[in-house]
Amino acid sequence: MTDLNARIFVAGHRGMVGSAIVRRLEALGYTNIVTKTRSELDLTNQQQVQSFFQDEKIEQVYLAAAKVGGIHANNTYPAEFIYENLMIECNVIHAAHLAGIQKLLFLGSSCIYPKHAEQPMKEEALLTGTLEPTNEPYAIAKIAGIKLCESYNRQYGRDYRSVMPTNLYGPNDNFHPENSHVIPAMMRRFHEAKLNDSNEVTVWGTGKPMREFLHVDDMASASVHLMKIDCQLYQNYTHPMLSHINIGTGEDCTIEELAKLMAETVGFDGSVVLDSSKPDGAARKLLEVSRLNRLGWKAEIELVDGLKDTYTWFKDHYNGLR
Repeated sequence: MTDLNARIFVAGHRGMVGSAIVRRLEALGYTNIVTKTRSELDLTNQQQVQSFFQDEKIEQVYLAAAKVGGIHANNTYPAEFIYENLMIECNVIHAAHLAGIQKLLFLGSSCIYPKHAEQPMKEEALLTGTLEPTNEPYAIAKIAGIKLCESYNRQYGRDYRSVMPTNLYGPNDNFHPENSHVIPAMMRRFHEAKLNDSNEVTVWGTGKPMREFLHVDDMASASVHLMKIDCQLYQNYTHPMLSHINIGTGEDCTIEELAKLMAETVGFDGSVVLDSSKPDGAARKLLEVSRLNRLGWKAEIELVDGLKDTYTWFKDHYNGLR
């Protein structure tokens, strides 16, 4: 039976994923959600985190706090990416255990999988090959988070679960012109081209690589759904140590198709030019989501509708974005 008054801590509530989880919990009627800004609680500070859990009587944790960024940021600040993410995970997961908290959900990233993993990527592909070098420090930190959860489950009988989402987008995304991911970067580029009456927008690469995109509200829905599932049922669909589950749509599209859909969403009437002299990246990145589907959840927000929703948010906040 769901306890709508359970005291739930959402770490990272100001980020895209954390804010979506808070929206989802509130929509379902949860009334006792605890959040803290970084100035109120520094998750990289072990003493602060342990004191917080000792004082707040938290019953469940959604660990969505992380240092994130695109390829440029990962390449430029690898030390910060591995250090801050490891510290956040270690502090929160260990302090939750010390405080006797039985249920925790750790949110990772599909970059945990090897660079040349078979497509679609199954959960079993973890640690079977070399990681993508550009974001290896971040990926290693996320893998460590999975193994932290598994280890506390094995040794202490905790119910700490891990979910690995595909490429996310939606309200509160990072639309920075230099270090954002493909959808927010492309959305901003098309929007500014429209504002400036440009005749064309250039998209890097051949346009042939295929990518999967999940609206962050679907991600939040899946996360809460998986937290509510009975422990034994959850274990039936994972490894014996309560390993991770992929979260995605199970569908992908080419970058060229995405660009054309983005032009329609924004209302850009010019040409889309593909610059094949620029790198494509991996040919395909798609998650295998049959475990998630068997546990009773499937994505609901179509890409065309999710882009419209995101563009509405973007326009409302554009003048305040950097």
